[in-house]
Amino acid sequence: MKIHPLITTTAALTELCERLAKADFVCVDTEFMRENTYWPELCLIQIADENEAAAIDPMAKDIDLAPLLDLLVDNEDVLKVFHAGGQDVEIVYNLTGKTPHPIFDTQIAMMAISQSEQIGYSNLVESWLGLQIDKGARFTDWSRRPLTERQIEYAIGDVTHLAKIFPKLLKRLIKTGRGAWLDIEMEKLADPANYKNDPTLAWQRIKASGRNPAMLGRLKALGAWRELEAQDKNIPRGRIARDETLADIASHPPKTQADLAKVRGLSAGWKDNEIGKRLMQTLADSRPLTDAELPPRTPRGAPLGKEGALVADLLKLLLKIRSREIDVAARLLARSEDLELLAAGVRELPLLDGWRYEVFGKDALDLVEGKMAFAVVNGKLRMSRVEAAEE
Repeated sequence: MKIHPLITTTAALTELCERLAKADFVCVDTEFMRENTYWPELCLIQIADENEAAAIDPMAKDIDLAPLLDLLVDNEDVLKVFHAGGQDVEIVYNLTGKTPHPIFDTQIAMMAISQSEQIGYSNLVESWLGLQIDKGARFTDWSRRPLTERQIEYAIGDVTHLAKIFPKLLKRLIKTGRGAWLDIEMEKLADPANYKNDPTLAWQRIKASGRNPAMLGRLKALGAWRELEAQDKNIPRGRIARDETLADIASHPPKTQADLAKVRGLSAGWKDNEIGKRLMQTLADSRPLTDAELPPRTPRGAPLGKEGALVADLLKLLLKIRSREIDVAARLLARSEDLELLAAGVRELPLLDGWRYEVFGKDALDLVEGKMAFAVVNGKLRMSRVEAAEE
């Protein structure tokens, strides 16, 4: 495979992308920093097909990334391959308002052909290629220039190894006949809605007890206010205020700006500065949530009364058995919290839809409804069907 020198000009990038546009697939990775910023700072982009690979410096003076971004989001003929690519996709979305498409994530694919739960890149390379990755450059400050040859070599390895692994993984996947499963999962990964940052929805990520409309209305307003403050200053939202602090303010709103000095987690200076003034105005302008906006009530207690927790444990046991039987990561079939909801009587769940229902959900539902039972056969735990539920 040909490895190009670090690309720092639009002309070199355009030539590379013109060739890659004819490939069946390209492997993509990014290096970024986000510890001190709200928006991830893109520092390096690596890309490879089966014949060539390069690292691109987005911080180079006057470089225009348009040829690369067009390849990633507008060229439907080239498959874009990532490993654990959620944050890489987010960066592309932030730059273009679109996501790479069509897309393939090798971490998700591994869950469909093995019991590997979120396998790391190093383990993937060792498993498929028998190579040990030098992790020395893993904690590099990728924003510093100039980059060393070792740093660039390390970064490009993330896509050159992936370009060798992907065809092998694809062959294994085709043999299992589970490609249709992954088509659905990859479309979810590429859904722009996953990356759209709507400040008015930020409150939904904050843990708060109760369903009081006025309290949640204040939390919604505070969540949006914090997002906009953090975006404007380009700093992590937690540096404006932590989740617990916003939840506390929403539950016990200060009567005056001076009271902010008593709020745990806020600087005493907020009692008379501009950001404190904006927070108080946000509280004043907040409105209670409407009935339609209120989060749904989570069913408490399973249909079997106090046995509900045991039912959930049985579902988790069934999940382990099925995962082992078909050699699929349990996480791909169902989440623990969904099993608990199923035991509690909820029926609108991902595991009861599509391929998950056929592979696991149907038996899980039968177990809850008394149509399945566990049995020990030759020293091994097995599932067996029963004619009718016992009284």
